[in-house]
Amino acid sequence: MFGFKYIKSEPTTYLMQFSRGKLKRKGAGLAFWYFSPSVSMVAIPMGSVDQPFMFKESTKDFQEVNVQGQIVFRIVEPEKLASIMNYSLKPGGAGYVSEDPEKLKNRVVSLVQVIMRSRLEQLELREAISASKDLVSGVKSALMTSDVLSALGVEVLDFAILAIKPNPETARALEASVREQLLEEADEAIYKRRNASIDQERLVKENELKTELAVEQKQQIIKEEKLKAERQLAEQRRQMKKEALEAEIEQEEKRKEFVELSTENSRKQADAKAYDISETMQALAGVDVRVLEALVMSNLKPEQMLAQGIRELAGNSEKIGQLNFSPDLLQAMAGAVQR
Repeated sequence: MFGFKYIKSEPTTYLMQFSRGKLKRKGAGLAFWYFSPSVSMVAIPMGSVDQPFMFKESTKDFQEVNVQGQIVFRIVEPEKLASIMNYSLKPGGAGYVSEDPEKLKNRVVSLVQVIMRSRLEQLELREAISASKDLVSGVKSALMTSDVLSALGVEVLDFAILAIKPNPETARALEASVREQLLEEADEAIYKRRNASIDQERLVKENELKTELAVEQKQQIIKEEKLKAERQLAEQRRQMKKEALEAEIEQEEKRKEFVELSTENSRKQADAKAYDISETMQALAGVDVRVLEALVMSNLKPEQMLAQGIRELAGNSEKIGQLNFSPDLLQAMAGAVQR
């Protein structure tokens, strides 16, 4: 309406109003009326921008990799950026008059690509695939100190690498190589387990042999102790037999002495008895036989005297015609015999 327009910006949009080549008004989140035929408006978004990227690079060993990630940045010095790039609004505020706002994203991504290329050219393929963390740290540090971004008034908030992948053929080759390596490691692990098992069996057998040897030594010691004990026991038995034999010899010697003494006593007694008999016989040599018989008969018992009488009768049997014994005499003789 007569060229006057109203504009209202967000708190994250920095507005700059130029009139006749001079800066009239600036600030974030402004709202005002302006005369469009004589005013040039510059709007710079200051909010954070999430810009994904994906590009191909080569490693030190000339292997191609695809790098995928994201960078988050924002404009912190809008006036500095406005002096370099064109953020002027079209009349009426509907869009920008140039493509510079889109070029800013490309410049930031290009800077990331340049830094990333310089890092990847120092790494071989296997190292690059597993170096995401180190690359993020290095690239982010380089972006923070970049003179280009500082000149543009841009601040990097975050940087992330989502994936670093080789091309499909290289990936399959790596998979095959890794697979072979894993199989070799698995075989080596199996060999190690087998060797460990063999070592364990060897240790077990050595322990068993040591145990058997120790048992044999103990048994040998026990046998030696038994033999020693048996030898001592045999020696004790021999000593006991010797002592018993010596005691028997001593006893036999004493018995021999006793027998000799007894024999000597018997001989002396016999000599004494013979002497008595000799003296008696010499004394009786001059005595009448009948007197001796009478002396002997005087000491006999009745049945002995009867027997002596019968014996004398038997001695003179040729002179006796008939001899009769009464029943009383026979009964008396039988009673004497029974007694």
